[in-house]
Amino acid sequence: MKNIVSLDNVAIINSIDKERLTLIEPEYEFIQSLPSGQVGTVVEIYEREGEKQYLVEFADNQGREYAMAILKEDELLVLHYDLEVA
Repeated sequence: MKNIVSLDNVAIINSIDKERLTLIEPEYEFIQSLPSGQVGTVVEIYEREGEKQYLVEFADNQGREYAMAILKEDELLVLHYDLEVA
């Protein structure tokens, strides 16, 4: 498995409840959760209690950020655009 690095595009594996989100745009206040498969970008990486955590930014099609969440590695799937040959 590839290490997650800053600016990686990722998808969330399971839905993320609103309580874990920081909502940015007022028109998205209706969100109760982000569904599995939602795509975001890793913007910061933290080391807490020996475990890496990732600040992921979620944006709409116009590039406007609407939510952020701190997630663990096992909650994320790194998206690949090129075939990596081992």
